[in-house]
Amino acid sequence: MSDVESPITLYTSASCGYCVAAKNFLKSRGLAWKEVRIDLDPAERERMVARARRTSVPQIFIGETHVGGYDDMMALHRAGGLAPLLEQHGLKDGAA
Repeated sequence: MSDVESPITLYTSASCGYCVAAKNFLKSRGLAWKEVRIDLDPAERERMVARARRTSVPQIFIGETHVGGYDDMMALHRAGGLAPLLEQHGLKDGAA
């Protein structure tokens, strides 16, 4: 789903279990995302660090809102904050 026009951006690398978990979660909700592989493009890694102020992956953005990593996204979801954020960007949580 890496070439999809979506307000959801995932910065990932190939050998990242949390990246896989984040993609599986989004897929289970019927959501598409744009995937940016920082292990293939050092310039994208620099951009991610500048945006997120973090060096670990995944880094997840919905629009310009930095959600954080996988654990952050799951905490936001459990707290009821993910669905409203998605709705602000015209997305519907298919599993909600």
